Amino acid sequence: MNDMRRDAAAEGVHRRVNDRVHGVHGLCDAGTGLDQEGYFVREGSLDRVSAPFAPIVTALRDQLAERFGPSRLTCAYLYGSIPRGTAVPGRSDLDVLLALSARPTPTDHADARAMEAELDAAFPQIDGAGILLCGVEEVLSDLERYDLGWFAACLCTPLMGEDVTSGLPPYRPTSLLARETNGDLHERLPVLREKAAAARTDAERTRMTRVVARKLVRTGFTLVMPRWGGWTSDLAESAEVFGHYYPAHADRMRAAARAARTPRADPELLDELLNGLAPWLADEYLAVHGPKAPRP
Repeated sequence: MNDMRRDAAAEGVHRRVNDRVHGVHGLCDAGTGLDQEGYFVREGSLDRVSAPFAPIVTALRDQLAERFGPSRLTCAYLYGSIPRGTAVPGRSDLDVLLALSARPTPTDHADARAMEAELDAAFPQIDGAGILLCGVEEVLSDLERYDLGWFAACLCTPLMGEDVTSGLPPYRPTSLLARETNGDLHERLPVLREKAAAARTDAERTRMTRVVARKLVRTGFTLVMPRWGGWTSDLAESAEVFGHYYPAHADRMRAAARAARTPRADPELLDELLNGLAPWLADEYLAVHGPKAPRP
């Protein structure tokens, strides 16, 4: 029965993507992530947080108020499957972005790591917690306008505090956005390979597989995003969109999407991702969109 449901879901994704690619639906139809003028619609909402994850969000608020307070924390954001309403108990992680009033300090990072550990231990509904830290000035900087700024404005849901992205301009799925969000695979690839080689336990290999697979699926999707003219955070749909434009690599990207959703300790799969799909994808991305602007 589970296999039948997965096959039906995959067929539904394939049909929606095929219709979208060939212009059956309009730009503003549900699932494209854009409004009628072609601008990103902020994904996620606190109203979409499902009942199993509501206590986690409450605990997160309490811990943020206790550890950071209004003097350090300008705005806290949720992102990922929990605010999108697609989180699966026991499989999904808790993703948080904190925009601090000043550049994060070692104390800020230590507090964030402590919160991650406490939340992960207290709530079996989540498979880990990740808290990203940044300063408000960084979010609003010209250098981050089409990366961190776009991410906070379009993919993050305000949880508490003042939404610092309210003054940012609207975004379209352009080549500039693609370049600045994922035009760094060629630079990150050696580091990812080093970390994969250093993984010694099945748990470490599983985590690395998830990290690498997610990066490749996101990069593959944004490679074709301007041509597709829409946005999705769904990994399976991202792989299908990519496959319509690069059919020769479609099966490898589908495998990456499966590994991103249900990772496992498979050294051969991890090697294929890092040394098979990734090098081609990095070269193609540079050829189509160019490299991401250097960061200090």
